Parts: sequence; structure tokens; C-alpha cells
Amino acid sequence: MVAAAAAMATAASAGVPPLRGHRIPTRLRGRGVTVRCAAVAGGAAEAPASAGARLSADCVVVGGGISGLCTAQALATKHGVGDVLVTEARARPGGNITTVERPEEGYLWEEGPNSFQPSDPVLTMAVDSGLKDDLVFGDPNAPRFVLWEGKLRPVPSKPADLPFFDLMSIPGKLRAGLGALGIRPPPPGREESVEEFVRRNLGAEVFERLIEPFCSGVYAGDPSKLSMKAAFGKVWRLEEAGGSIIGGTIKTIQDKGKNPKPPRDPRLPTPKGQTVASFRKGLAMLPNAITSSLGNKVKLSWKLTNITKSDGGYVLVYETPEGVVSVKAKSVIMTIPSYVASDILRPLSSDAADALSRFYYPPVAAVTVSYPKEAIRKECLIDGELQGFGQLHPCSQGVETLGTIYSSSLFPNRAPAGRVLLLNYIGGATNTGIVSKSESELVEAVDRDLRKMLINPSAADPLVLGVRVWPQAIPQFLVGHLDLLEAAKSALGRGGYDGLFLGGNYVAGVALGRCVEGAYESASQISDFLTKYAYK
Repeated sequence: MVAAAAAMATAASAGVPPLRGHRIPTRLRGRGVTVRCAAVAGGAAEAPASAGARLSADCVVVGGGISGLCTAQALATKHGVGDVLVTEARARPGGNITTVERPEEGYLWEEGPNSFQPSDPVLTMAVDSGLKDDLVFGDPNAPRFVLWEGKLRPVPSKPADLPFFDLMSIPGKLRAGLGALGIRPPPPGREESVEEFVRRNLGAEVFERLIEPFCSGVYAGDPSKLSMKAAFGKVWRLEEAGGSIIGGTIKTIQDKGKNPKPPRDPRLPTPKGQTVASFRKGLAMLPNAITSSLGNKVKLSWKLTNITKSDGGYVLVYETPEGVVSVKAKSVIMTIPSYVASDILRPLSSDAADALSRFYYPPVAAVTVSYPKEAIRKECLIDGELQGFGQLHPCSQGVETLGTIYSSSLFPNRAPAGRVLLLNYIGGATNTGIVSKSESELVEAVDRDLRKMLINPSAADPLVLGVRVWPQAIPQFLVGHLDLLEAAKSALGRGGYDGLFLGGNYVAGVALGRCVEGAYESASQISDFLTKYAYK
């Protein structure tokens, strides 16, 4: 669990346009500028529609973020469903994926999610999108750090590290080991928060020094309110299946041996060790490639204003640059944020809309800065270089920044020689006041925190490359999340809205990889529905 937490801790997700803020003072900007949106290469399809036009499709995907685009791609590549329309209200595809480049100065950075775990579904999507040769992988041996008592301490990356790492005390390690074996209080018979589950199973030190900062890094969330079952279901199910975390792990391994997976797709690369991945020119390469592949099936700047049930499916009405367009669809999947879906679906089902409106999205800011290599504290260098994935900061340690990713160390060609590029996340469920701060105040907070642990206090001001505030960023999988999701789905079912599906990160999970995996799951459900529909 420790290693898994460290490996996943920087997978962040957001789903709405950025908040416009104040300009950065010249003193802090250096040569930097505040960048507001990524340039989109490849492109989007023109909408060949005139005012009052009527179109039809087997499936309309509402939302052109990574979930929506991958659902459409999976329908085409895995199920042979090509009559698909993807509609996006914004002028660019990709949703929260926001890659920005300043090639003249050698910088490339992310202002949404930064990387993904290279699971086979994500690799399959990349290969099917023509991006196999553009994949880049982080060093599997790159250390992850947690700030504790003024020092950046490495997190164990393999079992052999467990006895020696200094982030936890010997009593804390013993408590975690005994708890993992099942020597701990029994489950309480109700849905537990992440904090309750971890403290009960693994003890206070694991929670305070590993899981609390991990929750901040992944969800920007409050672990006292996040649901263990909803947010970290794989670990939760271990105790359910085997009576303890280790017992469940053993049973899972045994079950896999009895039910081996089908042969792996030989087209897929094989990453080394536990690592993360991206693309040569950033994460935006994936949505751009899918958009290019789908061609005029992707409609940008299409705002959905109304959806109604009709004989044989649904009618969706859009405001588009070419005028009002209506689309007749046999099936629809909503991959937009839950609060947007709530407003659109309210005329169909107030019960579904009420459930969808209750999911909480706190604000998060991504602050990207660059320092000269000489600004890094010597004790933080390995063989004279800043090496590693990044660092996480427990809220008890007196810093406001949730975590920092060493972008220039993680992937190649992200910063010019002699410079380090740092992506910092700040805000979240426990610090919602960031929305009232100016961009300069956010930069100052990040810079002040970095000088406490990573940057020399006397270093020059950073070069500020980007400040992106997402006012409603990451859906929180709070206690009761799965019940709310089921309530929304059940309400649509009771209303007779077969063929109307819910998707996106509040359904599948917030990490980019889970969004892709969820897209494959959604595509399978849609394909099954359309197969039945064809025989009605």
C-alpha cells in the first residue's frame, strides 16, 4: 500500500475551464508570462451544419475531454461502432489536459494532470491513436519524497526498502505490519473514511506520513471525508476478500493464478518497473491524436441546451457556430462534470439531477515555475542533479503547497539545460480560499514553501511560466459517493431513460488512467445496448 500510494500520488484530474486571475507582478515574472490555454495541434473537426440542421448518430458523446474522446475511440476500435458524434462546448478538445509549450525557450509543461500510470488500457489507447513512438516513461527508480520534520524523506519503492526508510519509526512500521496481517480492530460495519480505514488497519504513522499527503496529491481531498471504498476500492476489497490487507493480497494472487489473463497485446510496449508515462510533446498529444483520427465526428464549440426522449432514442439540441443543430441519437453518454450534467438532465429526472448536484469539486491551482539548477539545495541533489518524481507535503508540516512534481527530471526536454522545472499544486478541499488569491499571491506562497525544503532561501525569484486555477477541479469520492452515483443511475432507469449513460472522472476515478479504463467500460456498455437496440 505504501509503494502504491507514492506511485499514484501525483495523478490529478480536473474538469472545468480555468479561473481568470490577476497578472503576475514583473518582479516575479522575470521573462515568464501567465498562460491561459494550451495550443491545440492537429485538429478539430469543422462542423458541417447549417442553422436548424438535423443530424443523427448511433451514439452522441457529450463532452470532449479524455473520457469522452476515449469512449468514442474505444467504440470504433473495439466494437466497430463508427457512427458516433463527440460534442464539446469549448473550442478545444482534451478537457482538463492542458499542455503548454514555449519552444523558443525550451519549456514544455502541464497545467492539469501531469502523467499517467502506463496500464495496458492506456497503452492500448495510445497505440490505437498512433502514439506508440511518442510514449515516454519515467525512471522506475526515481525516488518520491515526503516532507516530514523539515526534511524531504524518500518513500520506499520496493519491499526491500521497508526496514530502512526513515519516514516512519520502528514502532510505526511494526504497527503497520501487524495491522496488515490482521492484528487490528475489526471493521465497524459501516462505510469508513480513508482516515478511519488506514488508522484502524495500519496505524497513525502510515496515515499521517503517507496516506494523508497521498490523498492531497491525488484528490486534493480531506481523508477524513473521502470514502475508502469509493476512492481506493482495490485496497478496500483486499480486507473484504481476505480478512486483512495481506490476506486479501494473497487471495488475489491465487485467484489470478486460477484465472490467467488472455495473452497481452504484442503491440504494447513493456514499461520497466513501477513508473509513470507521458508523451514526447505532453499529455495533449493523446486527445489531439484521437480528435484527428475521429475527424468531423468531433464538434467543438457545440453547447448542449436541451435533451429530450423520443421514439427510438434521444434528441439533443445544440447552439453551434453555424446555428442551432439538433441530433437524433440512439444512445447518449454524458462525460461532462456532474454539476453540468445535473443542469442538463433536470428536465428529464429531478431525482437524477439532485444526486448529481451533490458531488463536490474543490478548487486547485497548478503553479509552474523554473529555477536555475544552482538554486536547489545541495542536500537535495543526487549525483549533482535534482532527481526523482517529486514530493508531497502533509498538512501538519506547516506548508500550503500540496505537492511538487520535478517535471524536468521526470521526462526529457521539459526545460532548457541548467534549469529545473517544478509543477506545484495548491488548494484543495482543505484550502478553498485559493480562489480569492491573486496569481502573484499563489506564486509567492509556492515560492515561500519551496524555500523551506528544496530551494536555497537566498536564490533569485523564480521564472513563472504558468498559473492555472481550476475553481471546480477534482470530484471528491466522499463517504456516500457510490450511493449517490447509484441513485442517479437508478433514477434514470426508473424514468425509462435506457441508453442514457453517465461517464467521466466522477464515475470511473480521478486519475487519467482510470478515465481511460472507464471509457473502455462505457464503450462496452454502449455497444451492448446498441446490439440489443438493433433487434427491437
